[in-house]
Amino acid sequence: MSITIKNSVKWVGKIDWELRKFHGDEYSTHRGSSYNSYLVEEEKVALIDTVWGPFAREYVDNLAQEIDLRKIDYIIANHAENDHSGALPLLMEHIPDVPIYCTKKGVQSLQGLYHQDWNFEVVTTGDKLSLGDKELIFVEAPMLHWPDSMFCYLTGDEILFSNDAFGQHYASEFMFNDRVDQAELFAECIKYYANILTPFSPMVIKKIREVLDFNLPLDMICTSHGVIWRDNPAQIVEKYLQWADNYQENQITILYDTMWESTRSMAEQIAAGIRQGDDQLTVKLFNLANTDKNDVITEIFKSKGILMGSPTINNGILVSVAGLLEEIKGLKFKGKKAASFGSFGWSGESVKIISERLADSGFDIIDDGLKISWSPDEDTMARCREFGINFSRRMSP
Repeated sequence: MSITIKNSVKWVGKIDWELRKFHGDEYSTHRGSSYNSYLVEEEKVALIDTVWGPFAREYVDNLAQEIDLRKIDYIIANHAENDHSGALPLLMEHIPDVPIYCTKKGVQSLQGLYHQDWNFEVVTTGDKLSLGDKELIFVEAPMLHWPDSMFCYLTGDEILFSNDAFGQHYASEFMFNDRVDQAELFAECIKYYANILTPFSPMVIKKIREVLDFNLPLDMICTSHGVIWRDNPAQIVEKYLQWADNYQENQITILYDTMWESTRSMAEQIAAGIRQGDDQLTVKLFNLANTDKNDVITEIFKSKGILMGSPTINNGILVSVAGLLEEIKGLKFKGKKAASFGSFGWSGESVKIISERLADSGFDIIDDGLKISWSPDEDTMARCREFGINFSRRMSP
C-alpha cells in the first residue's frame, strides 16, 4: 500500500496495529505505531528510510509493486536504528550498488548492525542532493535521539523529513494530523517527548533554532512514526520548544507502591492535604505496581512536583519504585521539586533511599520526607495531610 503525500512523494511504510511494546519492553505503545518510509520520484528517485526487520519481506515486495527497484537512485538513511533500517539488508540484495546517504555516525551504526560494506555517501549539514528540479538538503541532528540522526528537506515541495523528531507511536489509517483525534494525537506526542527526548532538550532547542535559521518554507513534516503534519505543521514545532524548556503544568503527581495498604493510605491523605493547601493544583496518584511506567513518566514530565512513596522491605524499597527511579535518572528532569514518604515496621530506610535517589536524578528535595510506623491512625493521617499542605505551599517559585 502506498499513499500519495504530495506531488511525487509517496508514503510506502508499514502500519503496525498490533505493536504494544517498543525498544524491547522499554516503551508502551497502546495505540500501535507506524514505520514511515517515503519514496520521492523526481528525475532521480530517492527512498527515505525503510521499516522494521520483521516486516522486511512484506515491505520489499510492496515496494517492488510500486516501482522497479532498479529505478531507485538513492537511499537516504536518516537514522540507523532497527525500526528505520531493518529492511535494508533485504532491499540491498536487489540493488547492492545504490548509494546510501547518511551521516558518518550512520555509517558506523549501519555497519555495526548489519556488517555490510554498502556504498555509503557521508553527508553533513548543508549538503545537497539533486533530484532534478528539486533538491534534498541534509541537516545533522545528533542525539535526537541517536548520534547518527539527521533530517532532510525537499525543496519545491517544502517537506521536512524529520526522522524521530515530531513523531509519535500512533497507528491510524488516516495518516495526517488533521484527520485523527486531536486529544489522542497530542497525548501520544507528549508521551513520546517525555520518554524519549527529555534528556536531549537543550539539543532540541538548539536544533530547531538552527533549522529555523535556514528560513526554509515549511508545508509538511513527514515523521518516522505516526501521523504526517500537513495542517499547520508549525504547531508541533512550537510544542517541542515549550516541552524542551523545562516544561511543567500546575500539577503534582504522587507515585507509590504498597504492601499492606499503609503507604497507599498515606498517599491518599497526602493528596487530600495538597488539595486543602491549594485547590488550583491538579493532583494525580499512581500505584506503580499496576500502572504503565511510560504513562507515569509522562505525568512526571508534566508536573512541577512529585512525591514518591514505598514501604521498607529488607532495608530497601519495593522493586516497582526502584525501577522507576532508575528510569527517571536517565531522563534528567529539570526544575522539579520532590519529597518522599513511606511506612515501615522496624527499620524504615525507604524514605531516605528515595530522597537520595531523587536528588541524584536532579530533583529539588524540599522536605526530609515523612515516614510512619505500621498502619496510619488518626494522628498519623493528620500528619500526612499536613505534609501535603506544606508540600503544596512550596510549589510557588
